[in-house]
Amino acid sequence: MSLTATEEALGTRLEAALRRRLSSHTAAAEKYGAEFTELWRVAAEHALGGKLLRPRLLVDLVEALSPAPLSAEESGSAIDVAAEVELLHFAFLLHDDVIDGDLIRRRGPNVIGALIADRPDVPAASTLHWARSSAILLGDLLLTSAVLGFARVDVAADARDRLLSLLEETIRETVAGEHADVALSDGIMAPDLRTILATSAYKTATYSFVLPLRAAAVLASSSSATEQRLATIGRHLGLAYQLQDDLLSVFGDPDEHGKDPFSDLREGKETAIIAYARMTSHWEGIEQHFGRSDLSGADGSRTRDRLRECGAEAFVRGLVREHLEAASTVLNDAETEGTLPTAARRTLQALASRVDGRER
Repeated sequence: MSLTATEEALGTRLEAALRRRLSSHTAAAEKYGAEFTELWRVAAEHALGGKLLRPRLLVDLVEALSPAPLSAEESGSAIDVAAEVELLHFAFLLHDDVIDGDLIRRRGPNVIGALIADRPDVPAASTLHWARSSAILLGDLLLTSAVLGFARVDVAADARDRLLSLLEETIRETVAGEHADVALSDGIMAPDLRTILATSAYKTATYSFVLPLRAAAVLASSSSATEQRLATIGRHLGLAYQLQDDLLSVFGDPDEHGKDPFSDLREGKETAIIAYARMTSHWEGIEQHFGRSDLSGADGSRTRDRLRECGAEAFVRGLVREHLEAASTVLNDAETEGTLPTAARRTLQALASRVDGRER
């Protein structure tokens, strides 16, 4: 079977697993009325159809770490955990959209935006409050569902305990990262580069990369040394991914990434780009537009140009390279010392290449 066919088959299995979970939730919601059922229907529409980066990574790495082909039961358990990881991701996105006040995701309305559009006859303020409240509650339910999914997965008791401890640590770190991110944006914490990078690592790297890598190690019965190596690799790749995301949001092509090209500037989002710019003589000209909700396209373009001129873009691109190179070094060392098989190294090198070349 070709690589493309294998990837398509995995995507189909993951989509089916997610669809089953969301269909089950939607059916259970019918008992509580049409509005609650509709909430789950809208959720299903928005949870499906993504790139499935995290669950694909988890399943691919389980297969690469395992010394023998997975049995049907082992493969099924990996799919189950991967589906819960994706639902956890969706829960975090729901809460993130409420915190950031966003109504758009993936070039269209997010869950909040879709719920607002479905209520044109209700006063705008009431609809917005209801839609944001719905997103918070839905995210809470999905977080609970992910925990229960990890607890019910068909694995040995010690593996289940390891998975649950990993999930608990992941949720704690991600929430801590989001909490710090809001504190940075609201001026509660000083926006120095070290704090911003630590916040990004907790907020994004922990659940997007460290969680699937470490979960794969648990499901493949790998050693604790392998799991720790994967955690280090995941932190480097996750931070590179977030830094790339920050770069794309400001300097990328909006036709490619589908985001508002100046949303980070309007929001006043404290990123490594801004932290570097604060240390340059260009900051005075940038600061007057940073965090302005009414930032025009022309002023946004001029601010972006100043961020380039002061060297912020080049600096952050350098950080991306540093973290990708650090991940590569750990990968090679782990293979040399025997804590990571060659197949796993290749899987993670392919991931690093996708992070390095991403445009959306």
